[in-house]
Parts: sequence; C-alpha cells; structure tokens
Amino acid sequence: MADDLFKALADSTRRTILDELAQKSGQTLFEICSRLSMKHQLGISRQAVSQHLAVLETAGLVETRREGRYKFHDLNTAPLRQITERWPVPDTSGPEESTP
Repeated sequence: MADDLFKALADSTRRTILDELAQKSGQTLFEICSRLSMKHQLGISRQAVSQHLAVLETAGLVETRREGRYKFHDLNTAPLRQITERWPVPDTSGPEESTP
C-alpha cells in the first residue's frame, strides 16, 4: 500500500487534485476538470484526469460514491496518517532543567 501511496503523491497533477478535493470534497469528474482548467490553467483531458483519479483511488486517497448518473470523489486522508504512524518521531525533549 505504501508504494501506491508514494506513487500517487509523486505526481504534481495528482497533488493538485488532492488540494482541490481538500477544499471541496464530493466533486464530479466535470467539476474537478473545470477547477483544474480555470484555477490552475492545466490543459488536461477528462481521460487524463480520470486516470489520475484511478491512481489516487488505488492508493486509498480518493473514495468514490455513485448517486444516480453521477460519481462523486471524496478525499480520504487515512493513508497519510498511516505513514506518519509508521515512522513516529521520538520525543527528544527531556526534563526541563531549572537555572539557579
């Protein structure tokens, strides 16, 4: 799972998609494409965005749900927490010394 996660995060377009989903979760493919085009001036096809979303979904960073004809994409940050828990930073702060 960690390999899929790092692969997903390695691409700047996928990170931009995650940024957009962090701002507004539950977007359709059309909404994501529109935001990438208008806000980030990315000239990227719907098919390319769909492929990026598939990579993000495989990594567990994006979850999808269907409502009628529409497919909504939601951000899932749980895999990121798993990475921070994998390599915890030890507490290096010792007891405070008092100065006389």
